[in-house]
Amino acid sequence: MGRYEFIAPCHFGLEAVLKKEILELGYEIVSVEDGRVTFAGDEGAVCRANIFIRTAERILLKMGDTFKATDFDELFEGTKAIAWEELLPRDARFWVTKATTNKSALFSGSAIQSIVKKAIVERMKQTYRVSRFDEDGDEYPIRVFIFKDMVTIGLDTSGVSLHKRGYRQLVGKAPISETLASALLMLTPWKHDRVLVDPFCGSGTFPIEAAMIGAHIAPGVNRDFTAENWHKLTSAAMWKDARTEARDLETKDIEMNIQGYDLDPDIVKCAMANARAAGVDRYIHFQARDVKELRHPKHYGFIITNPPYGERLEEKEALPALYKTIGESYRALEDWSMYLITSYEDAEKYIGRKADKNRKIYNGMIKSYFYQFMGPKPPRRNK
Repeated sequence: MGRYEFIAPCHFGLEAVLKKEILELGYEIVSVEDGRVTFAGDEGAVCRANIFIRTAERILLKMGDTFKATDFDELFEGTKAIAWEELLPRDARFWVTKATTNKSALFSGSAIQSIVKKAIVERMKQTYRVSRFDEDGDEYPIRVFIFKDMVTIGLDTSGVSLHKRGYRQLVGKAPISETLASALLMLTPWKHDRVLVDPFCGSGTFPIEAAMIGAHIAPGVNRDFTAENWHKLTSAAMWKDARTEARDLETKDIEMNIQGYDLDPDIVKCAMANARAAGVDRYIHFQARDVKELRHPKHYGFIITNPPYGERLEEKEALPALYKTIGESYRALEDWSMYLITSYEDAEKYIGRKADKNRKIYNGMIKSYFYQFMGPKPPRRNK
């Protein structure tokens, strides 16, 4: 078994949640930076990280050491010095899908992509003693990060982003990503035996991710990954073992009280279809319902939601009344907690209460706030 380093990008502000997930899988944290966590593991980590981790956008296999490049010659030579042939077979189809650069002399993404590709081709030509490559084999997408002139290159083991679990066939407007929804749920003390309501459920992402967490359903257990075809790194048996491990951990006989409401009956149908596709429809009750009708007989429940925040001008005008209604409905649930993510700056003002905690999170490029209104803890049960 070898030792490899992996880079897991995530939403800015949620690195601690991802770090905890990686540690729980048994891997060693190498570094934590803005928007990504680097960790070490063996070949099996490729399979387990992709299948089990809920909050990363993808899993990249770090190639070689990070090196300095202030011009294209240094970038070329540094890339060429990496032992690409150890992972890329002769017929590999490889390309640089993305190059991001920050506070560096090299700033043209397309030029960086081109130079890195040329350097790998040159290395492969020397190794395999050929003058050209057909590149008609398996895919090896590559990503490049340059920060303060230091270059890190990774092979993308995931392919399609990890937020695409495979269940969300239909989406409403402004959906929250599956990875972000999972991370926000993990920031709360919610557990499967507590009531959870999302009064702006849209296509159902919060309720579905909560049900998957509660039933211990691994997010990637039913999808494919690019690295499944990388036979110099993993084998079919390793992927099968990781999926078997995931399925053995599922607890399908569990009871949960999760509810999703939305004003639009068509969106509610779409949420139901997505929950069925995720295999968690029996845990969630979806209903067309206005937030002002939010009532619940149970105590110590949770509201976890992504309410509208008015991207368009006409929507913005409705926000004060909407957030006032959210506040009124929440106050009627005396001992509940409420967690909401929004970019609406006046959320607390109209809800009518200052949040106990407020965390800045980037939802894509939108600066958002995760407002946390804490209710009392339920009394301890006598054992």
